[in-house]
This record gives sequence, C-alpha cells and structure tokens, in this order.
Amino acid sequence: MGEEEENKRKMPTGTGDHPLPARAVVGLPVGPITLNVGGKFYTTTMETLTRFPDSMLGAMFRGPRPASTDQRGHYFIDRDGKAFRHILNFLRLGRLDLPEGYSELALLRAEADFYQIRPLLAELSQLAAECQRRQTRAVLHTDIDCQERLLHFTVRHGPQNYGLSTSPLRIFTANVFCTDGHFLELLRDRLGQASDGASTESDHQLGPLGAARDGESIDTEEEGSGHELFQYSLAKEKGEARSQHHLHLEWAPRPPDLPEVEYAKQKVRSLWTAAPDGREVSTAADFLEEVLKAALDQGFRVDSVFPDPADILNSRSLRFVRH
Repeated sequence: MGEEEENKRKMPTGTGDHPLPARAVVGLPVGPITLNVGGKFYTTTMETLTRFPDSMLGAMFRGPRPASTDQRGHYFIDRDGKAFRHILNFLRLGRLDLPEGYSELALLRAEADFYQIRPLLAELSQLAAECQRRQTRAVLHTDIDCQERLLHFTVRHGPQNYGLSTSPLRIFTANVFCTDGHFLELLRDRLGQASDGASTESDHQLGPLGAARDGESIDTEEEGSGHELFQYSLAKEKGEARSQHHLHLEWAPRPPDLPEVEYAKQKVRSLWTAAPDGREVSTAADFLEEVLKAALDQGFRVDSVFPDPADILNSRSLRFVRH
C-alpha cells in the first residue's frame, strides 16, 4: 500500500497521460487556451496573451485565473469579438495587419485602449495620421508617351546559316506629379517591380555564350547615350536623388519575336506590378489603369482627361484632384 500511495502522489491528476491543466500549473500556464470574447471564440496560447506583460491581457493571464468564465469554462471577456481578431493577430505577429479597406479603426483603437497594448496603440495612431493625410487636398497629374523603334538583328537558323529579322520595340515614358508625396511612395511600391522573368533572363544572357548563340546584332540605331535614354529608371532602384513629388518611369516590354539576348542589348527593362498580382505593364492602358486604381483608392477623383474624356484608358494625360 505504501508503494501504491507513493505512485499516486507522483501521477498527474489530469486525464490520461497529460499533465495538469494549464491553470493549475505553478507559473505561466502552457497549452492552448480558448477565449470567449463577446460570443466569438478564439484559441491561442498563454505565451501569446502575455506577450506584452504591462497590458491588461498580460496582467490578467499572468495572475490568478480570471473570475469570468462561460458555461463551458472558457475565459470570458465582454468586449467586441470581431475586433479581437486583429488584437490577437497583433499579439501573434507583432505587427498590425488589417485587410484593405478596413473601416473600423475607431472601434479597433477603443479596443486596443481597453486592453492597454501600447505598441498597437502607437501603430493605430500612425495609421490614423496616414488616413488623415489621404483626406487632405492634393493634385495628381500623369502623362504617358510611347515611341517605337524598329530593331534589325541577325538570327542563326543553323551552322553558317543566318537571316535578317526586324522587330518593333515600344518604349514608354511616364511622368507622374503629385502634391502628396505619400501617394507617390505608394505608386512606387505598386509599380516598383522589374520583371523577374524575361528581363532577368536577358541580363543573364549578356555573356559570351548568349551572344554567340544568337548571333550578332546589326541594330541600325546608334549605341551609347541614345540607349541610355530608354533604361528602366525607377529612381529608387538606381539609387539617384528623386523629387518627393515627381516620379519618372521608362520601360519597354519585350516583343514576343525579339530574342532575349537582343532585348538585353537595348539596355531596357520591362515594368511589372508588385505582388501578389505580378503582371506586366505592357501597354499605356495598363499603366493608366494602375494609376487610376491607386488614385481612387487614395480618395482622388478624375478632373480632366486628354485627348478624349470618353476613353480614359487610351488617353495620354490624366489629372486628378482630392478635396
């Protein structure tokens, strides 16, 4: 009997082979915890809830078990259950990650204030200031131009068998001016991705193997400064000083019939939208569509369209205002 009693004292009092429930362990509990926040249930860990010890949640779950529980024994917090999703994600990720177009910042700020999560309150203050900037008055003007060059190059069909081929290359030049520098930062991020496909592969083929494989270009255009004019020129990527209110872009999509090595020799690059879309901006309409979407997202409205107001995506110049 003495040995049996000794074994019983060593065995955990929880069910099966599991240790004691988290709330009965001395110190910080471990294991999943289910919360009932305003009727919505969330399962997380004690480590997540106590990530910020000086917050209300940190104080609540580092001390004795909270008195409020529901009928199932879940911890109950009488607050907005929908907003708590973003509170919990902040505790998990350490950053604020709201869906696009989120419109309940005031409610979320009130909830963050209740839980006294100071880093979250700081991020919400920055976000509120950013939203305020979006609502300020601003003017946005963008124009785009396209020039076409006819490229001549040789194509090797076989051993000592070459042919002459031509391909048109369209070079786009866009200038965007905005009195709100924050908008241009957003647009740079939206259009700040050079191609990871054709352009990158062309860069890799600039060596002797690529040149020997596809023959020698006999482009009639003069090399040197003329080519430099058409380089993809996001100032952020080139590391040059840029105006806070002006963005200049130059790019040239690769024609399907133009070999990549010949495309690389032109010292141009294609323009792509940022992830997750990641699509190539291959026409003026594609570019204007991106500007239009970004402008409308930031509260601008179209003020004028040139030359044809009825055909906005095929225009050459757009003007937006925000009151």
